[in-house]
Amino acid sequence: MIVVVDYGMGNLRSVAKALAHVAPDREVIVSADPVIIGRAERVVLPGQSAMPDCMQGLAARGLVGPVREALRERPFLGICLGLQMLFERSEEGPTDCLGVVPGRVVRFRGERMVLPDGTRLKVPHMGWSRVHPTRVHPLWKGIEDGARFYFAHSFFPVPDHPELTAATADYPAPFTCAIARANIFATQFHPEKSQRAGLALLANFVAWNGRE
Repeated sequence: MIVVVDYGMGNLRSVAKALAHVAPDREVIVSADPVIIGRAERVVLPGQSAMPDCMQGLAARGLVGPVREALRERPFLGICLGLQMLFERSEEGPTDCLGVVPGRVVRFRGERMVLPDGTRLKVPHMGWSRVHPTRVHPLWKGIEDGARFYFAHSFFPVPDHPELTAATADYPAPFTCAIARANIFATQFHPEKSQRAGLALLANFVAWNGRE
């Protein structure tokens, strides 16, 4: 059973639909029930909206403990805010996050959003960008360096330990857009909206044994 955590916000149905598409023989459930989350073989934490609202939604539904438990022992995929919530603190709010990954979440700085030709980039970063894996990982199987994924965010993670970074993207400077540690993999981009490459990553997650 694959459970998509429902904490009251996020594009839960599109994530579940994409997972069901790549894993038609698996049970995919969207749930806010701690018991069901506790029984799940794999857990997915998607995210959309603002960090304070997301953390409040998790806490209000009694899901902080079950999510932390899943992070300790089962294949776990975080998506967008579901990546950012894993860190210690976000500038958005500012807000204390789950604190299972050392580091912080920061906003794109307006003064740095300039290309060499003088073109200014918009914040939020919305649209397709090339993703560059920084190390081998089972979730990159069959996905080429520079594959395009869909992004929609104004904040990004800054891990305390560089080895946590599993991929970068440029906007305009390189930033961490995926992390990996033991049974945890999380992306700043939206694989459920990223067509072939995104579906490949989700299929890899379904097949993953939770080890690097």
